[in-house]
Amino acid sequence: MIISKTPLRMSFAGGGSDLPAYYRQFGGAVLSTTIDKYIYITVNRKFDHWIRVSYSKTEEVEQVEQIEHRIVRACLQRLHVRNGIEITSIADIPSRGSGLGSSSAFTVGLLHALSAYEGRYRSAEDLAQESCGVELEHCGGAIGKQDQYAAAYGGLNFIRFKNDETVMVDPVICERRVVVELERSLMMFYTGATRSANEILAEQSAASATDAAAKGRLHRIAALAETMRSELQNGNPAAVGEILHENWMLKRELAGGISSAEIDQWYAAARQAGATGGKLLGAGGGGFLLFAVPVERQDEVRSALSQLREVPFRFEQEGSRIVFYAH
Repeated sequence: MIISKTPLRMSFAGGGSDLPAYYRQFGGAVLSTTIDKYIYITVNRKFDHWIRVSYSKTEEVEQVEQIEHRIVRACLQRLHVRNGIEITSIADIPSRGSGLGSSSAFTVGLLHALSAYEGRYRSAEDLAQESCGVELEHCGGAIGKQDQYAAAYGGLNFIRFKNDETVMVDPVICERRVVVELERSLMMFYTGATRSANEILAEQSAASATDAAAKGRLHRIAALAETMRSELQNGNPAAVGEILHENWMLKRELAGGISSAEIDQWYAAARQAGATGGKLLGAGGGGFLLFAVPVERQDEVRSALSQLREVPFRFEQEGSRIVFYAH
């Protein structure tokens, strides 16, 4: 049996500039961190020749091509694993539409576990590249590249997407106290709504290719990732709230469905209660709201958002890893 453990991520600034339609023209940049919420994948040899896949539903088939879960099917095909295998997944939080990169964390974790099952070592770079191949090329997803690299590498990183398809992952170099203060200032709330990112990202991708105003917003969004890195390196985590706020104000104009009247109300209530800024994580439309809040004002924000579920978290420094390996 093999078990992989892969962290989810939260993106602070730059999201959208990792879409191929944008970075292939201008290059992109994202600043993000992984957190202590995980997806676990188990892979085990099956007694018979069938394939069993268990996630939110259970499939049992004879051939890889019969598997409905397109990511599982694609991973097995790419690694030439045919049959006699059982795969299960467990997630710490809702894994669909969370805005925490769960689909890519699943892909990275599955590739990692399957590679270990086959006796192959995979570096973080290998896993990130292969996961992008699965999601963007094999499955044709209208998504970017940031989630795969965040899940594979782990940590607080500035990730640059170059127009020649290369990706550079640079840890944010700053004092330990800065990371601690940033972590303590952040609050995350579950909206209860989930959504598929594909339609929103497809619209955003099309706009970034043709709409001058959308391109201008994405230029600024990518620049905010650079600004946030500079502020953290200069020892100023208090600046993060305003960066998140500007990023969100720009992002919500990129495509329809990114925000909603209800999300706008929650956001305004948090700001009035003391949040210096925030954003909806992921493509938009639901999932988790993230806020930067001075510690002394956090109880006020909790009260203002009492109808939402707060989800405590910590930063995670490690990326996907194999936590159990037994023949």
